[in-house]
Amino acid sequence: METSVYQPQHKIRIVTAASLFDGHDAAINIMRRIIQSSGAEVIHLGHDRSVEEVVNCAIQEDAQAIAMTSYQGGHVEYFKYMYDLLHEKGAGHIRILGGGGGTILPSEIEELQQYGISRLYHPDDGRSMGLQGMINDLMSRCDFDTVTQLNGEVNHLAEKDWKSIARLISMAENHPEAVGNSFDRIHELAAESKSPVLGITGTGGAGKSSLVDELVRRFLIDFPEKHIGVISVDPSKRKTGGALLGDRIRMNAIRNPRVYMRSLATRQSNLALSKHVKEAVAVLKAANYDLIILETSGIGQSDTEILDHSDVSLYVMTPEYGAATQLEKIDMLDFADLIALNKFDKRGALDALRDVKKQYQRNHNLWDTPPEEMPVFGTIASQFNDPGMNNLYRRIMDTLVERTGADLKSGYTVTQEMSEKVYVIPPNRTRYLSEITENNRNYNSWVEKQSEVAEKLYAINKTMDTMKSTVNADILKVLQAEFDRVKLELDPKNWLLIEQWEAKRQSYKDEFFIFKVRDKELKIATHSVSLSQSRIPKVVTPAYKNWGGILRWSLTENVPGEFPFAAGIYPFKREGEDPTRMFAGEGGPERTNRRFHYVSKGMPAARLSTAFDSVTLYGNDPDLRPDIYGKIGNSGVSICCLDDAKKLYSGFDLCAPSTSVSMTINGPAPMLLGFFMNAAIDQQCEVYIRQNGLLDEVNAKIDALFAAKGMKRPMYQGELPEGNNGLGLLLLGVTGDQVLPADVYAGIKAKTLSVVRGTVQADILKEDQAQNTCIFSTEFALRMMGDIQQYFISEKIRNFYSVSISGYHIAEAGANPITQLAFTLSNGFTFVEYYLSRGMHIDDFAPNLSFFFSNGIDPEYAVIGRVARRIWAKAMKLKYGGNERSQMLKYHIQTSGRSLHAQEIDFNDIRTTLQALYAIYDNCNSLHTNAYDEAITTPTEESVRRAMAIQLIINKELGLAKNENPIQGSFIIEELTDLVEEAIYTEFDRITERGGVLGAMETMYQRSKIQEESMYYEMQKHTGEFPIIGVNTFLSSKGSPTVLPKEVIRASEEEKQYQIDMLKDLHTRNASRIDELLRKLQEAAVLNQNIFEQLMEVSKYASLGQITSSLFEVGGQYRRNM
Repeated sequence: METSVYQPQHKIRIVTAASLFDGHDAAINIMRRIIQSSGAEVIHLGHDRSVEEVVNCAIQEDAQAIAMTSYQGGHVEYFKYMYDLLHEKGAGHIRILGGGGGTILPSEIEELQQYGISRLYHPDDGRSMGLQGMINDLMSRCDFDTVTQLNGEVNHLAEKDWKSIARLISMAENHPEAVGNSFDRIHELAAESKSPVLGITGTGGAGKSSLVDELVRRFLIDFPEKHIGVISVDPSKRKTGGALLGDRIRMNAIRNPRVYMRSLATRQSNLALSKHVKEAVAVLKAANYDLIILETSGIGQSDTEILDHSDVSLYVMTPEYGAATQLEKIDMLDFADLIALNKFDKRGALDALRDVKKQYQRNHNLWDTPPEEMPVFGTIASQFNDPGMNNLYRRIMDTLVERTGADLKSGYTVTQEMSEKVYVIPPNRTRYLSEITENNRNYNSWVEKQSEVAEKLYAINKTMDTMKSTVNADILKVLQAEFDRVKLELDPKNWLLIEQWEAKRQSYKDEFFIFKVRDKELKIATHSVSLSQSRIPKVVTPAYKNWGGILRWSLTENVPGEFPFAAGIYPFKREGEDPTRMFAGEGGPERTNRRFHYVSKGMPAARLSTAFDSVTLYGNDPDLRPDIYGKIGNSGVSICCLDDAKKLYSGFDLCAPSTSVSMTINGPAPMLLGFFMNAAIDQQCEVYIRQNGLLDEVNAKIDALFAAKGMKRPMYQGELPEGNNGLGLLLLGVTGDQVLPADVYAGIKAKTLSVVRGTVQADILKEDQAQNTCIFSTEFALRMMGDIQQYFISEKIRNFYSVSISGYHIAEAGANPITQLAFTLSNGFTFVEYYLSRGMHIDDFAPNLSFFFSNGIDPEYAVIGRVARRIWAKAMKLKYGGNERSQMLKYHIQTSGRSLHAQEIDFNDIRTTLQALYAIYDNCNSLHTNAYDEAITTPTEESVRRAMAIQLIINKELGLAKNENPIQGSFIIEELTDLVEEAIYTEFDRITERGGVLGAMETMYQRSKIQEESMYYEMQKHTGEFPIIGVNTFLSSKGSPTVLPKEVIRASEEEKQYQIDMLKDLHTRNASRIDELLRKLQEAAVLNQNIFEQLMEVSKYASLGQITSSLFEVGGQYRRNM
């Protein structure tokens, strides 16, 4: 394998991006680092990038190549569309290189490379070439000049042709000696131009890129006809010559035809600007951009060179500059026209604002002007529609007009409000994780002390029993007095536990165990009978006699269903309902509905776990645009409206106690939840219609509604599968409130919401930390989550989980089991603190929270559930004062996707079986076993049946699984439980040091730790130090190559086209009312009303994409991180 680094002959610029999300965002991040260290200048765009975004970026940046990762289906269309678009825009010279794991088949690689894609790397290429070898191959393909001579580009500047602008800047950068007369003409045009230049400089990490993005966004709104050019400079690495041109990834507003952006590397060390900036500015001036923004790299406190290139200068700093005397050392405070004190939510921001204003006053001798009027603005650029940013923008525009006379008179309305952080967690609560750590450690210490007291009591009592017949009464009196004295140190409740111990043990030996759940008495057999007629106890208690041992076990372990719930949250598993989940998601809603009915056939309960395609995951509507079209219904089901949800779950009674639905969706979770809830309500409306003999009347009403619009009623496509009785399909195209009286509908709605069961993932914190299907700004997404929970409380929704706090995706991105559990629990407690800060009562929302973990093969996975239950129960009971239901942590397990290898895929079932065994022995509440072929394709019917059979065989056939607490009493399990619990507390304290979960996210602590652990695992796998059978050891005679799938699951053209046609019909049908509904939704967001309450109405008529676009305008888009 190659380890030497390729030495490029030219300055190579490469655009890197991921078309989707998950581990691939981490993968392309690792790749771009190696590309940078190999000497290239990398413009990294991050995840969820459309073809047009990537192509426009590559043209504007005059890059030699685009390096992409693309999987989750649609990759063929994606790469072909990229190739076509590059040629259409006259940039066919730009190379396309990519990868996507085993999901891009060798036949597809051959097809795409024949089409014109330069190279697609397969996992087997990585094994044979090594990581650096692949990068060397990539670099060698890009090692050429994009432009060596000019060809009339200057004549296209007036039309703001991106390609011409880019080539001119590259020529000035790479061949300044050969530019000739063209640049003489450019300098003439630039001299005549009235384009003002705003120069922005500042300290590293001050948030300049986010601030520029917010300025550009406001400019585009303020001036709908004007154009803006942005030049952004980043430092080159002295050692390698490479550079990370990292400003674009933070910018959402530049995705606009009126914006041109070019990133430049300094190509020298210790400089904030490139020596070619002057020429780049001249090119944009010659092109007559209405405003040019020049942003320098942040080095130290930054220098004043920016002043030589700008008409107005802005200095960006943060409140964290140290002592006030440091301000006297910053040159830019002498020269800057305006100062932004960004990240104004940091501690001491108001003091910093005062000090900077006074320093500015001193530096400029403005003694007659009050300090309040100094041009220093507190801003929070990361916060959508920040009032400080509004004020700064308006002042910038006014200053530009005043200095240059530019035609940029702003009409942007501002208020006199200062920037004020909208806190998710109040500042005085940022120690919450360490408070939990202290609380739980104190409990553990108390248990030890109480157990020691109980041991003393047992010893005294045993002594008295032994000596009764051999010593005189006086000695017994002394012992009794000592017993009574020591007993005063024992908590009375603990004495009760000791007294009732034998009775408790007996209750598990009796034929039936009787207990209550929500005032309902349940009677459960305590034993099962084996084929040998042995009576196998379902729960076994320890045969301890020593009171200290009894008490320690009762307070740290206890029987299932009792605090601290180490062994499980219910006394016994529910009979007739295994934890098995039925997993499906492919094609249109009808195809996934058929799969659901197939896998749940003959099962006592339907636990439907739904995967969505990446179009849905990012809140988009199906579309003919190739990079959207290719993804429709691939690697998940396409759902974009209420009718889709009705068809998806048709034939399943969503209000039956035996039905629950899980939806793996995050960014657009509120919209999908709205679709689901309305589908459930309309199902019950249909039940009411049929039971009350209203079918003909309602059908006539619906027919009349469609006839009036000249449209056909929507239908389920194709035959109904076996088991689907059609429930949910009567009201396609309409909702129950259109055909039933208002009071009847309201009653059905209330009853439905009170009984419907399931969960929506919706965990936006782990998305930001690991998976990246965020679409809205983090604060806005969290607010919507809070609105959902508030709605659940007011509508008495008790059986549906408002969030599934997920560690699965943290583990999939590379975290080890301890980090997965620590980050997931810390996220869970963050939601608790946020909901409490909104005035919700702990017992009103804690039961609506659920958790979702990955199970690998590591030893810590054997105890992940029991540790989570113990930590949660202790915190809920002793810190938050939650009732017993709040103390019960419910969690779902999905076996590890990271341990599904594309080589020797049959071995994956062995790993999955062992992981399922961990989960079942640890009493998980539900379980999804991954299909063995999931590493290389969407699971087939055959592989899904095999995956389900794994856990069914364990539950139904494995004898030891008849016992429900098999791992209790094991020395290693007890040791691991204590070890992992303490490791979690240590991690909690680390997060507290960084300002809690949200503070740690600002510095990307979680993301960095996950990537470090991912690289550690990959390196151990690569070197063979961590043996993986069939992957790096015990290879087959053929070397265990990547396996090709027997069957490739892809959405059909018919399904894709139907989704697009159906969507058009929906938009046409509801055109008259949609604008008003979306306006009310936006109004609710702006006026701080409950957004989800409005979404319940809007989701009856609007499509997913319409709602997403509408909310972007009031909540802001997610800003990607490096």
